[in-house]
Amino acid sequence: MNLKDAIRTIPDFPKPGIMYRDITTLLTNRRAFAECVIRMAAPYQTRNIDNVAAIEARGFTIGGAIAFELGAGFVPIRKKGKLPFDTYEQDYELEYGADTLEIHADAVRGGEKVLLIDDLIATGGTAEAAIHLLRKTGAEVVGAAFIVDLPDLGGLKRITKMGIPVTALVAYEGH
Repeated sequence: MNLKDAIRTIPDFPKPGIMYRDITTLLTNRRAFAECVIRMAAPYQTRNIDNVAAIEARGFTIGGAIAFELGAGFVPIRKKGKLPFDTYEQDYELEYGADTLEIHADAVRGGEKVLLIDDLIATGGTAEAAIHLLRKTGAEVVGAAFIVDLPDLGGLKRITKMGIPVTALVAYEGH
């Protein structure tokens, strides 16, 4: 199955010149959704993953399913102010500004193997911030996987330079 066929492109969103890659059409297609989960989990089936961490919000939809597929726990990485217990936080730069991510300080026990999941990687700033948070908990980040890569923005290379193996199911040139 060609997963690109299940992803809708919306021109000029959120601003002129941007081609928004909308995965909601993939999520509502049960065959594409199942195929996506299976493909993203496959490289990690024998890695004894303890937890799958996913970035709010679209990363949650796929991350929970991958955690189930791998028999792992699920760790939410959220925007600032949304977690009710002690947290670590990490500021980061976006294509369109800056933000802060948080993780519960006790979400991962030291040495646990964690796979990071999100729907899309562009510049890699959000994923890099998530990796820093996971490392603050003592996690061993064994990989990062994305549905969509925008290679012109360099995110996969940025995460690879951090020593993290990275995979993406589909790539779109441009923004």
